[in-house]
This record gives sequence, structure tokens and C-alpha cells, in this order.
Amino acid sequence: MSRRRSTAITTAVSTALALAAASLALTVGPAAAEADLAPADKLGAHDRALLAQYERQYGSTRSVAPDDTRPDFATLLIAVADGRTAEAERALAGLGVETTRTEASVGYLKANVPFGLVERVAALDAVVAVDLDELLEIEDTRADGELAGEPRPGTALPQAPSAATPDDNPYMPTRETGSVRFKQDHPTYDGRGVTIGVMDTGIDPTHPALARTTTGEDKLVETVTGSNPRNFIDLIFDDSWFLMGKTVAGPSITDAAGITWTAPASADLRLTYKSTSVPGGKTRKVGVLYRDSDQGVWVDTDGDFDFTDEELLRQFGKARQIGYLGTDDPATALNERVPFTVQTQALAGTVMGVNLNIITEAHGTHVAGITAAHGMFGGAMDGQAPGAKLVSMKACHAGGCSSAALTDGMIDLVTKYGVDVVNMSIGASPELNDGQSARALVYNRLIDSSGVQLFISVGNSGAGVNTVGDPTGADQVVSVGADVSAATWWANYGSEVKDERGIFPFSSRGPREDGGFKPDITAPGAAVSTTPDWIAPSYVPETGYKLPPGYSMLNGTSMSSPQAAGAGALLLSAARQAGVSATPAELRAAIHTGARWNGKADAVAQGRGRFDVPKAWSVLGKGKAGTADTVTVSAPVCTPLSGKLVTPHRGSGLFNSCAPGSGGQAVGEERSYELTVTRTSGAEGPVAYEVGLKGNDGTFTVPSSLTLVKGVPTPLKVTAAPGTQGTHSAVLTLDDAATRAVERTTMLAVEAAVPLVAGTPLTVTGVSYRNDTIHYTVAVPAGAQALNVSLDGLEPGSQTRWWAFRPTGVSGEASAAGTIYCYNGYLDGYGCDPRARTYAKPAEGVWELVVESRRTSPLWANPYRLTATVS
Repeated sequence: MSRRRSTAITTAVSTALALAAASLALTVGPAAAEADLAPADKLGAHDRALLAQYERQYGSTRSVAPDDTRPDFATLLIAVADGRTAEAERALAGLGVETTRTEASVGYLKANVPFGLVERVAALDAVVAVDLDELLEIEDTRADGELAGEPRPGTALPQAPSAATPDDNPYMPTRETGSVRFKQDHPTYDGRGVTIGVMDTGIDPTHPALARTTTGEDKLVETVTGSNPRNFIDLIFDDSWFLMGKTVAGPSITDAAGITWTAPASADLRLTYKSTSVPGGKTRKVGVLYRDSDQGVWVDTDGDFDFTDEELLRQFGKARQIGYLGTDDPATALNERVPFTVQTQALAGTVMGVNLNIITEAHGTHVAGITAAHGMFGGAMDGQAPGAKLVSMKACHAGGCSSAALTDGMIDLVTKYGVDVVNMSIGASPELNDGQSARALVYNRLIDSSGVQLFISVGNSGAGVNTVGDPTGADQVVSVGADVSAATWWANYGSEVKDERGIFPFSSRGPREDGGFKPDITAPGAAVSTTPDWIAPSYVPETGYKLPPGYSMLNGTSMSSPQAAGAGALLLSAARQAGVSATPAELRAAIHTGARWNGKADAVAQGRGRFDVPKAWSVLGKGKAGTADTVTVSAPVCTPLSGKLVTPHRGSGLFNSCAPGSGGQAVGEERSYELTVTRTSGAEGPVAYEVGLKGNDGTFTVPSSLTLVKGVPTPLKVTAAPGTQGTHSAVLTLDDAATRAVERTTMLAVEAAVPLVAGTPLTVTGVSYRNDTIHYTVAVPAGAQALNVSLDGLEPGSQTRWWAFRPTGVSGEASAAGTIYCYNGYLDGYGCDPRARTYAKPAEGVWELVVESRRTSPLWANPYRLTATVS
């Protein structure tokens, strides 16, 4: 492709904006060394597949419709090598590519690149990793999705939360992190002095429980958006931006459609009239007027084509102004009067953008309530950090979230809005989740350079091993899985369970592809929290109660991450008042060291355990969290994708998920693995470390101690002898007794699979307790045409299912929605056969089959028989 053609295409986004703005105007008439490691494939299979998809959808539009403004470029998120941002920018310019954002401090470039040049950009020497902008799904966090019905009355059901509910409660279970007791013991350590950034779908600026902090200050500091029409996905899917083209004069403006508008008497006005998304999946045509001289905005909220009866609006953070669309009907429960805020931004050329920040999803407001609500239901019920302030960064629009908007928004949150900690409950679930995506590398650097810790949900792709998402896989991010107590199962679901504490089946499991330690911790993954009162509330019928508009019970790692972010805000608040240091590294060390271990959960599911605020403070509060030396680990890795790691078949944790005979371990086989441990800071002489194991089921053996000399790689022998099929995992700890924090925690995980032989069925029997999971690993041979799985031996009424995970950790099911409800005895399988399914041409390697009994199963214990065969 010639440079001339490249240059022409790289200006496509500017052309698209200019054309869009012109047409609208015409209507009005006249980081760290580890972070700089380059992936073996800087673009990757996932993004290469996206590129092919984009080319099919948009690459040929010019030949069919030359005036089509849809893009024939991809927005690339580019991580560059440390100190080489300017060099990379020059190299892009040499290809005729203009960067649309440069952040040298974190080695980040964003550029709109013609489809045919993407591979050449990825190949540039200064480029470390490349991600394509894509639309990430907002997962449905309602317990029953679309299927919830009316409350089902019964005897001895839980009570509904209300103004009488104390702060110590199972509905919003902040108590399970120890934070209720912590705030009682230290009343001022409630988040005051801390600002939490919430990267999500936006926060309701009118919710009474998000109005004030415990000290009476305004809680919501600012509400802005990270989306931008210059991003590939936002240009296609985001209708919240109004592009303002050439200026016109008031007071009377007639557009090309013959509509006459009444406006202020000013000569520097810009007008746009178009549809934008409103709650309920609908759109509404709205007129927006912008004035150049003062960046003022008028919105025709009543649809009378007259701006003079409207309030002049400015960005929320400047004047705390809120506009409203619609009129409330007092005869209905929901509020039909929907608030919005405005934001203005210069775009390409002379085009101005006005964003109508209308909250169309409940997710972000729910997350915000978990982090920092104060006075829910008008009573004593709070979120984690009721004294904290909030900044809302909206990066999601109708249908999903732009990864470019998430990245830009995250950088803006941290660098422009004065936040101290950030929560993001959105991500993707790629096959190669080794923490080396462009976004993950940029997030690492952002944490290190800004001193702001990011908390990100681990993902809802469990219960299989190696299902952790991205960019939560970044080393410096606190990645949070979802746990749940028996009390919350009862209060929020009306379901009784066997164990006092457990891990939600949907919570993604570790480790990363390279054995990296994820999730880092867990936190409660279900909560009754704040939601906009114009969006229907969500509740679980089996509880027997309804929630009023303004509150919903949602579940997911989307809910566990803000529990952790809010708890982190408590520690930061305490540290500032106590005058102790709390850098991101020190905060992480305290959280990791103080986590509360669950002896009944696997290491791959819980990481280091549940966030425990008092225990974390016992480390951080003594000012010694940062005294631990840095210790690194290099360990053997064998997975179907381990050849694509930065160092092929080596990573930061021991992970073997290969099949027996192909590098994997068989049941009963003993094998030794050599890890390399290096102390990179501290004293020059030798330091002795205690070596320990958490969660070991007898599979692993390690020495009791290890002596490390600074800078000297030292071998550590780990022996694994799995006695049964399944995934065996443990946490390896290296601890200097002279420091308060544990120096190193490393994940150990070995899958021992049972080989399947064609024509010979493998049958297992067991009992699945309500809300519990049981995992089986089977090795599918090369060349298999089908993997057949069946489930029988069930008791009458039992609501039990299985679902499958491929050797790369992604779901093996054809329909995620169908599988969620694919239980025997429930909804007839919801379009999925709960008794027998065939996986055609199954990938060679270790498949994981997970059996689970639903929370509504009438049986406490559910017997089953699972059979797997290959043909």
C-alpha cells in the first residue's frame, strides 16, 4: 500500500467527524523492566481475528458507497518500550499514521491505523504490545437475568432491607471484610480524605445515598466520559456524542429540514439535532446548542425547538448542574424523569463535541454504592467507605464498553481528577491471559507512575481453571474474585448452603497463562446497593421480597471488586490520618499479607484469600509494609499456549495443564519442578526465608527454608504428586520473619487428567451440594471427532448441570446464555440439553467438566453420574 493511500486513510476519522459535523451543521442552514517485556506475538491471535472481522465489515465500504463515513481503520492501543514514545510516534508518522493520543509517562500511544498497516505498526521496534479497540460486553449481573419474576411468598423467608437495617448486615456484606468493625473501632477511618474513581457505566448524580459523605461534603465530585468519536468503536456504537460543526447565529435558526429553532441572540452558536440512547434500550431525538465563547450548552429537554426556556448548562464538576429529560408520572413506581450531565470536548479540526451523559445502565451506580454509599434506604446501611468522595468515568454505552474509552478514561481518572484509588468492573476473557496485553502493561505503568492503585474484577468466566480476564491480569493490579457467605446466600437469594464461606461458581479462576498469581484476593460478590430509580430494580424472587426503585441486588466479580476498592480506600484514609506511608506497593503488600484464607476453597479460586481490613491495617498501620525485599520467581509452565509466552514455557508461577504424555502429569505420577528465585533488593549478604504452602492437599512438597543472596538466581525444588484427578493448587510463600509483609507468594497449579480412550466411557459418580462445584479433568486425544458428555443418576427435582471448559481455559459451550440456565429440572434446560451434549472436533488436551447444583434445587445434596466418551 502506498504512503499516499495510507495518509488518506489515516485521516478517515477526521473526515468522518467532519462529514458528520458538516451534515449536522448543514441542517441549521446557512513503566518497570518487567512491564517492558514484549509478548512473543505483539498483536496476538485475538486481535488478529478482530482485525479480520473489522476488514470484512468495514474494509470494502468505500468501493460500495464512496461517501460512507464508516471507518476503514482500526483504533490501536499501543504500549511502547520505556523511554521510546517519541521514537514510536515518529515511526508511525513514517507510515503515514497520525497518533490521536500520546502519554509518554506510561508509554502509551493511540492511533487510527488503516487495516492494511496494523501488522506493520505491531512490528515496529519500539512497540511492545498492541490491542485493537473493541466492544466489551457489560455482563448481566442480575441473579436471574431476564428471567426474574414476582416474589414467591413462603414461610421463614428473609426480611427485606430497609431504613431499620444496621450497617452490620448480610445484604451489603461489608462486614465480611471486617470493615464494619474497623470503622467502629476507628470512626474517622471511614474513607474521608480519599476520592475513589469509578470506571463504569456512569453514576446516578441524584441518588440520595450517593449525595453526601459522612462529613457532609458532596460525594460525587465529577461525572465525565472516556469515550470519544475518534475511537473506532465509539464512532460506530456511541450515540451520546453530539458533533457540533460550523457556527450559526441566533435568535432564529432554520435547519435544512425546515425546523425553526429559537436560540439566544449570539453569533457563535453550533446546533445539532439527533437521536441519543435513553434508558430502556430506546432512543430519543434531542436538540443541543453549544456556544463557543463560554462552552455553554443548552439542551431542548421539552422538545419545543426553543432553547431560551432551557437552563444554560456546564460540566458537572464546574457548577454541579443536572438537566432532565421527561416528566415523572407519580402514579408509577419508576421515575420517568431521567437526569443527565454535559461535557464538552474539542475533536478533530474545528469540530466540537458535546456529550450527554445519560445513565442507561444500573451497573455503575450499583458499583459506586458498594464502594461508598452513605445512608442507604435512609438508614444506617453504608457501602465500604461512606466518608469517601467519588469521580464517575463513563466508558460504556448502549451495547458495551470501548476498550479505548476504558484506557483513555483510566488515564484521565488517575492524571486529571485527583483520585486516590480506582475500581473497574469491566474486562475481557482472552485465551492468552498472560498479563502482557497493551492495556495491562499501560495499567502497570500507570500505577507505578501515579501512585494510584487499581482494583479490577477477575471476571465472570469461571468455574474453570485459567479463566482470569484482561486487563485484570496486570501484575500491579489488585485482581478480585467473588466469594459469598451462607448469610448472604440466605438474605439476598433465599438459598441455604452447606459451607459458611464459599466462592461463587461464576468467579474466574487462576492462574494466568504464565502461572501468574491471579486472582490476588476475593471479596463479597453479591450486594443490595444503589441503582438509578428510573431503571427497574433487580431482586431474587426466592427471597420473598421486592426492592424499591433505587436499589437492586446484583452479583458478580463486578460487585466484589468495588468491595475491595472501597476497603482499600479505608486503609488509605487511615494511613493519611495516622501519618504512615501507603504507596501502591505497600498497600498491596498489606492487603495480600492480611488476606483471610478459606480452608475449603482452592488456591486458584481464592488467590491469597478474602480481603481483611483489620489484618491489612495491622501490617500497613505499623509503617512496615514497604520494608519487605523484592523477590522474583521464574517457574516452568506447560499449557497449549505456553510456547507464546514472553519466555516460552516459563512464567512467574508453576502451571502444568498439559495432557499426560504431552508434558502433563498423570494421576499418581511424581515429578520435580525447578523454580528459580531471585532477591533483587535489600542487603547484599544472604537472607534466610521461610518457605511455606497454603491450601496444599498433599500434592506439593517444598523445602522449609531458602537462603537468597541479592542478585543471585537460586533454585527451589517443588515436587508434585497428584493422587487424584483434577486441578491441584497451592500458594507458595517466601517470608522473611524480620519483616511484617510476606515477600513473595507464588501460585502452584497442576492438572492431573484422566486420558479418554475412544469407545471406552469414563463414568464418575458423586454428590453436588447446593451452590457448590465439583471439577473433573479429562484428556482428549488428538484426532477425536467428538467428546460426548452425559449426566444422569439424578434424584427427582434435582437442579444440577455440568458445563465444559476447553484446554485453553475458555468455555466449551456453544451458548453462554443457554448454559447459565442449562440445569436438569429447571426451565427445561432453556434451549440447552442438560442430560447429554456433544462437543464436535474437540481440541486436543485437558478439558475441565464442572458439575454444579443450582441455588434453587430442592435437594440439599444432589447425587449424579457423569459419563464422558470420545469418538
